[in-house]
Amino acid sequence: MVPGAGVRAGSNAIGSVAEMPAIEAVLLDIGGVFHLPDPGRIAAACERAGHPINPEAVPRAHYRATTAFSAANEPVEGDAPWQRWWRSYLKVFAAALGVHDDAVIREVLGHLADEFTTAGLWEYEIPGARDGLRALEAAGVRLGVVSNNDGEALARLRAIELAQVGPGIGVAVECVIDSGAVGVEKPDPRIFELALISMRLRPDQCWYVGDMPGIDAVGARRAGIRPFILDPYGDHPGDGYDTVTSLSHLAQLARVSSSRSA
Repeated sequence: MVPGAGVRAGSNAIGSVAEMPAIEAVLLDIGGVFHLPDPGRIAAACERAGHPINPEAVPRAHYRATTAFSAANEPVEGDAPWQRWWRSYLKVFAAALGVHDDAVIREVLGHLADEFTTAGLWEYEIPGARDGLRALEAAGVRLGVVSNNDGEALARLRAIELAQVGPGIGVAVECVIDSGAVGVEKPDPRIFELALISMRLRPDQCWYVGDMPGIDAVGARRAGIRPFILDPYGDHPGDGYDTVTSLSHLAQLARVSSSRSA
């Protein structure tokens, strides 16, 4: 998908690039931004459940299912309703894969739930994500990562030569704040505040991009950071956040914004 020239604005968001405050940094999620569930493994899980699918449908299914994590319906205070949201995610995910038969849906959901608990599932690199990260680097903004993860996010990013803290083969980021390592997770604003402290930034000096509004947009807003949702298929109407179609799209906006702070 070729990103548009402008941002798709949410109902409570600033709609014009020209009106956006100048920024210095972009913080990024990992899941849904760089990686998706492995289509081959998802297809194998559905096959075991007796419902073959086209693996090429998996990326679309994921983004459709992120609507289960709604910022509009869940003005979350305290912990997110993870279990309820996750069950809804799996149901929407399965439906987007074409699973509508009541006779098999319970079996499919069980196999999908099992697959999502196994290690290494989120290793399918989103086409264009690596180039989008390079485009953000070229836009002249500082970069950091904030992710709900298992404590090994930095090691994995470095191993695939996508990013690392400081100089290296991948893009240099200033921090990787991993919930599994720091003991706090989105949408708690403290995980974002750890990135701000590490990078010595004020909240109004950076943006955050993720894929699940109720987790990413809500958490960033709580920390005073402007949220963007990666929404390549137009699934999210926006409620206090903007949407972009790709990291390259975000880089276009960041380039305009950061140039005004020079």
